[in-house]
Amino acid sequence: MVDIVTFSNFFMISGFLLAAYSVVANDSVQTLGTFMASNSHRKWWILWIFASVVLIATLSYSWFVNGGDITYGRLDRIPYNGDFQWYHAVAPLILVFMTRFGIPVSTTFLVISVFASTVIIEKVILKSVMGYGVAAIVAYSLWWILSKFLDEHDKVRHRNRNKWMVAQWLTTAFLWFTWLSHDMANIAVYLPRELSLPLLLMVFAVLCGGLAVMFYFKGGMIQKIVLDKTGTRYVRSATIIDLVFACILMVFKEWNNIPMSTTWVFVGLLCGRELAIHSFVKFESTKAVFPIIAKDFAKVLFGLGISLVLVWIIQATKS
Repeated sequence: MVDIVTFSNFFMISGFLLAAYSVVANDSVQTLGTFMASNSHRKWWILWIFASVVLIATLSYSWFVNGGDITYGRLDRIPYNGDFQWYHAVAPLILVFMTRFGIPVSTTFLVISVFASTVIIEKVILKSVMGYGVAAIVAYSLWWILSKFLDEHDKVRHRNRNKWMVAQWLTTAFLWFTWLSHDMANIAVYLPRELSLPLLLMVFAVLCGGLAVMFYFKGGMIQKIVLDKTGTRYVRSATIIDLVFACILMVFKEWNNIPMSTTWVFVGLLCGRELAIHSFVKFESTKAVFPIIAKDFAKVLFGLGISLVLVWIIQATKS
């Protein structure tokens, strides 16, 4: 029994640390990528302190209001299982390797699918696919309207620069809060649903440490997906992207407590925006943007495929 408990604890701790690293290195760039891109002239530790303060405030609020739960109820349908097996640690380990190659894999699919039932997995996939479609349609429509009033290639006037900078930091805080209320489930799934204060402080230390590494290395390989898109380095464009992304996530957050892939929403948003810009703003053929959209979509589909294969192997192992 001692050996079983020891191995279970080892897989739990390993899974938690790997999931925390993966979420910070992979998923959080969705939220903080445009923030880093448009604030590249600032010291990395200033951005890190800002993100860490919002993270601590977000998780603390859920912890106080929900009786020790830091996921805003996202794991209500996935009960805590104290018996951890090898596959619970393998899922985030695969994600770490895929992150190193710059593939925007859904952490939700890879991690949550290991713990959830088939019914929950189907609901997660359906909600995520719907999120991709909604984000793409909203982005395409919104940037079609914006193209009539705003050229994102024009520089912000000097007298408005500070206003846009303040707006961007506020929208980033709103987006970071909304995103954390979704994706924290991918890390906390390895932990008891009601955290003690020492365990909460440990979570703060791990996540803030991971954020420090991410900001120091300017987002790593995943950041390239953000930088490849038109105008993401500009504070005005970054502010609009962050606000739209946050509003979409907030809608899905209030819809139900089923976890979803924020990666799919983010990629759908960028793809819809890029297609609209090439269609209406640049007045160029949309053929140029299709390879970019297809490449990003192929990457998220690849991540989904890996997740489903992993779930199949796990189910076969259990039986």
